[in-house]
Amino acid sequence: MAETIEDLTIEYEEDGIVTLKVLDKEVLTKGAWSTLMYRYQEWDRKKEEYGPDKYSIRRYQKRLGEYKQKSKFNISSAAQAKKIIEILNKWIDD
Repeated sequence: MAETIEDLTIEYEEDGIVTLKVLDKEVLTKGAWSTLMYRYQEWDRKKEEYGPDKYSIRRYQKRLGEYKQKSKFNISSAAQAKKIIEILNKWIDD
């Protein structure tokens, strides 16, 4: 497990192939409970290429000097991300 926020990642390698590649990472909150958002791509074995961008929000708890993932929410497409943004903007503007 990671000891610092900078060490946290969802990148995953299998059989020498990065099957989940992190493109970007943003820290939303820091502390004993930290929230990070990742932009990533998954490797498509059939096409032998990375798929479209996806997004994930992860919550981590730091206990005994290590961060452990406690929850996650995956945004599976740009269309879904845009819909979330649209709704949040509406709620914030009201």
